[in-house]
Amino acid sequence: MVPSRNFVAMISEDDFHHSANATYRPAGSNLRADQEALLEKLLDRPPPGLQRPKDRFNGTYIIFFSLGIGGLLPWNFFVAAKEYWLFKLRNCSSPTAGEEATGSDILNYFESYLTVASTVSSVLCLMANFLLVNRVPIRVRVLASLTVMLAVFLLMTVLVKVDTSSWTSGFFAVTIVCMAILSGTSTVFSSTVFGMTGSFPMRNSQALISGGAMGGTISAVALLVDLAASSEVTDSTLAFFLTADVFLGLCVGLCLLLPRLDYARFYLRPVWPACVFPSEEQPPQDYPSAPSAAPGSGASSIPPLRPILKKTAGLGFCIIYLFFITGLVFPAISTNIESLDKDSGSPWTTTFFVPLTTFLLFNFADLCGRQVTAWIQAPGPRSKVLPGLVLLRTCFIPLFVFCNYQPRVHLHTVVFRSDLYPVFFTSLLGLSNGYLSALALMYGPKIVPRELAEATGVVMSFYVCVGLVLGSACSALLVHLI
Repeated sequence: MVPSRNFVAMISEDDFHHSANATYRPAGSNLRADQEALLEKLLDRPPPGLQRPKDRFNGTYIIFFSLGIGGLLPWNFFVAAKEYWLFKLRNCSSPTAGEEATGSDILNYFESYLTVASTVSSVLCLMANFLLVNRVPIRVRVLASLTVMLAVFLLMTVLVKVDTSSWTSGFFAVTIVCMAILSGTSTVFSSTVFGMTGSFPMRNSQALISGGAMGGTISAVALLVDLAASSEVTDSTLAFFLTADVFLGLCVGLCLLLPRLDYARFYLRPVWPACVFPSEEQPPQDYPSAPSAAPGSGASSIPPLRPILKKTAGLGFCIIYLFFITGLVFPAISTNIESLDKDSGSPWTTTFFVPLTTFLLFNFADLCGRQVTAWIQAPGPRSKVLPGLVLLRTCFIPLFVFCNYQPRVHLHTVVFRSDLYPVFFTSLLGLSNGYLSALALMYGPKIVPRELAEATGVVMSFYVCVGLVLGSACSALLVHLI
């Protein structure tokens, strides 16, 4: 936004109303600050004849929170069912006591294949989604991606009780293809909905982001219940997949319900093409309900990438480095930290130590950190404190490395000789990841023109993907150095 004697109507009127603070204004120019303050007052009021409705019963907030869960819950269940995949990829239809896993490529490198398939499909689908932002309506992309996710999970649910011992290689190929499709469509769904929340008040972006963390927490709790029940592996997996099927069906219904809410319709109305209003003129009376640009016009082209990257460069660095550190430590390092009392043989120090201190604790702390941003939003997007806090998380690397990580080949010293240390460090890792990532992700679509909010949401999702890929890749090197 370049201030001059004219005002550019390019920002959602709610951007300032709900999230404005001094950090949004670049320092160094009193004239610029004064002009932006005047623009803030102009956009804080709905156009004449249009009242900003209230979110009755927090309906829109709940819908976005549920969509956040639905976007990641299937993926979390898919990955959490590790024992199920090992069982299905053995050349048998029922487990045998004391049976060792076969040494085949498929079994030994299954997780690596899954990682490659999901990463490649996510990146490709993010790129495709960015190109389709102005070409395919949000409604179509959201419902299409949800429908494909539901179809894939229904197929995998049916295969749970099918004896695949005679076609293990074929089942492996089907699983990898399904994982790639699920990861890609989940990425399209999440990035599209996140971009859509850029036109809403910031609390709705926070609801979506917190919902994603809730999906991880639910899958961690389900894993613990499964371990405690010691049930048949196919029965527990069937329960996981059926839960994901039901939730995906619920998300389809919620997506159909969302545009029927007055509060959502107010913010989902078409964006008036960017125009300049002379100081003596007023915005057109029909601005809120103005039709979108005609097909084939400039508004239907590919969103401009360079200005988005320029605007979000600082936040992008924060997101990439934040998820790089998280991906470096969790789960490669944290899941190999053993209890110092493991030899006691108690369930706490053997069966439940890693699921509790790593998966459940991290996901719950991550959820708490994201939820805090509903009430506290500091530091701001222009503050130098935000990247400072992100860089400070580098300390987590030596903290986790010098816990009781096993096996140790090169670094034999264990500094933190208590089970309380990994619990404390994991809590800080999750809290800082949740709070700082939620802030950076919420700010992104709010510092660009409203018509670029959705495209910016896709770019922010790409930052997350880059950070996780770099962290996962470097974690393999770190493991070999310990």
